[in-house]
Amino acid sequence: MKASFLWGGAVAAHQVEGGWRDGGKGINVSDIMTVGSHASPRKITPVIDENEFYPNHEAIDFYHRYKEDIALFKEMGFKCFRTSISWARIFPQGDEEQPNEAGLRFYDDLFDELLKNDIQPVITLSHFEMPYGLVTKYGGWRNRQLITFFERFARVCFERYKDKVKYWMTFNEINNQANYQSDISVLTNSGILFQEGEDKEEIVYQASLYELIASAKAVKIAHDINPDFMVGCMMAMTPIYPYSCSPDDMLKAVGANHKRFWYLDVHARGKIPAYMQSFFKRKGYHLDITEEDIATLKDGCVDYIGFSYYMSFTTKGDGNEYLDYNEATDLCDNPYISKTKWGWPIDAKGLRYTLNWLYDRYQLPTFIVENGFGAIDVLEDSNQVHDQYRINYLKEHIEQMKKAIEIDGVDVLGYTVWGCIDCVSFSTGEMKKRYGFIYVDKNNDGSGTLKRYKKDSFEWYKQVIASQGDKL
Repeated sequence: MKASFLWGGAVAAHQVEGGWRDGGKGINVSDIMTVGSHASPRKITPVIDENEFYPNHEAIDFYHRYKEDIALFKEMGFKCFRTSISWARIFPQGDEEQPNEAGLRFYDDLFDELLKNDIQPVITLSHFEMPYGLVTKYGGWRNRQLITFFERFARVCFERYKDKVKYWMTFNEINNQANYQSDISVLTNSGILFQEGEDKEEIVYQASLYELIASAKAVKIAHDINPDFMVGCMMAMTPIYPYSCSPDDMLKAVGANHKRFWYLDVHARGKIPAYMQSFFKRKGYHLDITEEDIATLKDGCVDYIGFSYYMSFTTKGDGNEYLDYNEATDLCDNPYISKTKWGWPIDAKGLRYTLNWLYDRYQLPTFIVENGFGAIDVLEDSNQVHDQYRINYLKEHIEQMKKAIEIDGVDVLGYTVWGCIDCVSFSTGEMKKRYGFIYVDKNNDGSGTLKRYKKDSFEWYKQVIASQGDKL
């Protein structure tokens, strides 16, 4: 492993910060999501309901405790820490002409504290935290005006932190909304609340195009402000395997991967791939994209590919046109791998496959900015947490990453474990689904002391970093 390899951890502002109205922060799209569970989805409430519990409002109070947490990251030996800038801290409603200085100062202080501890900030601009005002006033990313608002937000951040942050990403897991049937994914990615009778798929594709244009504009702005910036995209990488070597299954998998990852072709190559242009035409979608937009996409290609990896998917051919993949209905179980208690497939070799697929296709540096294991951890009377299952999971994935680097020659910038400190689960809003090396004493109902405790995996990861991945 190269000495410059960035070992670290990752979170998102809305899942850890809390302080949801502190420092002039506005309401964001995650603030209107209630607690849920694996069996009961989170609810989206158009207004804050005093009878509901919103876990992101306090989260783990990182907003007030970040120095304590960064000291623990330093103790583990983190070289980098990935988080996001809550857009609503900087522009509370999203459409203001001038930014909120208190929000900017918070991130100044946070980045200074990281750098003081020799930890590089890795920063996402939009990680499911767009101001809710952009939803209520403009309809979210279905509206072209949001390109201007995002461009303003990005410029302010790049100018303010040009000497503090080198590694940036624009939109987090922009491709999750390929599953447009998920109201939560579409709300948090694009701020869209559907009306009855709307063609959801066409609306999501239009929003996605506006986001891709905004991302390209942000990349160009960043490079103009500081040519040394490294600006990446961020994909939810779930490689989709064919169930068998049947030609129908093979073609279905090709279409599934096209539908989920066409965003990457735009980010990395600067143009909408022919297969998606053909799909839009066949579906009769009349999408708003101008010649100027097409030039913008070409001029704003990313410097690296950031991605999350938790699992792989599998699909079967069904006789339909292969690009008509529907993620809500067209997945099947892979008989060769196991699952977590939350039903997520466990496939460490899929990480090596993903790294090879990305590097073969784009020849850009890659960055594993999320990988982790959610489980129900038990804090014992001795204040210990024995999480060997997490160690085993991460060990297997790091082994596959090392093979991709050392045997396959893939360029990997770094590896940040998701939820390096316990945080609010995005999908369920729970605390009991824990990912961290650090246990946070907080329960699903919001009770708890918020005290931090080291898990067994804390010392294990400390050893991994110190040995550059040799001691697993």
